[in-house]
Amino acid sequence: MGREFSTIARRCERAVVTAYRELRVHGNGDLESFRACTTLYRIHHPESSVDEARRLVAEWIDHHVIRADAGPTPGCDCD
Repeated sequence: MGREFSTIARRCERAVVTAYRELRVHGNGDLESFRACTTLYRIHHPESSVDEARRLVAEWIDHHVIRADAGPTPGCDCD
């Protein structure tokens, strides 16, 4: 958990990755955590479709959590 997330530029991306990690640490299942993070993304971006939110959240979780890659990711245009 003690990873530095300052390399994640987008606030919504940082919120999603942090929430996913926290939910998993506290015993929530993968699918339950993924769904919660999809909802969180849509709070930041209500204009986003469910499919778009799912795709981005899955990409971000794979990138930051599964592969532990610190590089930039594709995604939304927000800051």
